[in-house]
Amino acid sequence: MHGIRRRIAWLGCAIVASGLATGSSAAQSATRPATPGPDSTQPAAHAATSVARSAGADTLVTAHIAAGDREHAAMNAGAALAEYEQALAIDSANYVALYKAAREAVDLGEFDPSEAARTAYYAKGLGYARRAVAADSNGADGHFHAARALGRQALSVGSKARIKYAKAVRAEALRALAIDSLHAGALHVMGVWNAEIMRLSGIQRFIARNLLGGGILGAASWREAVRYMEQSVALEPQRIVHHLDLAKIYADIGETAKAREQFQLVLSLPPADYNDPHYQKDASDRLARL
Repeated sequence: MHGIRRRIAWLGCAIVASGLATGSSAAQSATRPATPGPDSTQPAAHAATSVARSAGADTLVTAHIAAGDREHAAMNAGAALAEYEQALAIDSANYVALYKAAREAVDLGEFDPSEAARTAYYAKGLGYARRAVAADSNGADGHFHAARALGRQALSVGSKARIKYAKAVRAEALRALAIDSLHAGALHVMGVWNAEIMRLSGIQRFIARNLLGGGILGAASWREAVRYMEQSVALEPQRIVHHLDLAKIYADIGETAKAREQFQLVLSLPPADYNDPHYQKDASDRLARL
């Protein structure tokens, strides 16, 4: 009997020590108090610490994105990009920080006087946009900013390579519109895409379609350029760049009165985006020549 009792006492202590005791009166009657072991409170403590760290990281990411948004609203693209990149240093796959970083990088490159700097900004913007698409392929903004960055990169390559870029730009813009048919930015890209193809000479379009593998360019038309760009203006009437590119299209097709109206709207609207002063200067110069 004494041996059986000793075994029972030992078993009770073992149960308590293993962290499996429920606090019952039988367990509490063990002669030695339970000592937390590595399999009980330590994992719980580590889990709590991990949760706290994760919550803290999320708070920091949110704070940096919010700071970037404030800088973007103040038209400080460089500072905005820095904030989004700080968010990405904590969470490298954060979709919102990625597509917003892509936006700022392309904005910074658009009017940089250094060709090398422009190339670097566009490459950075495309990299962030592609990571955004990888993080969330169902997000329209990632595809839009990929199309935008590709479109800017296309300006620095030869005619044959530009055909490949044209295909990629169109594909990304259409993916964005398949997700969100009212995405003003993607509509804008498609408007410009159609206009840029139509601005090629007839022989250039023929060569592109038949000799350079750009058969998709046959889908372009001035009618589609107008339709897409008018939609983007209707959706975001405060965006200066929409009015500017619509004015250019109207001027190209001989709609002078409409072009003049859009150029004047560009000059009357308050700047809200980083490159708006450049767009307004462009509108002023074109209006003087109209």
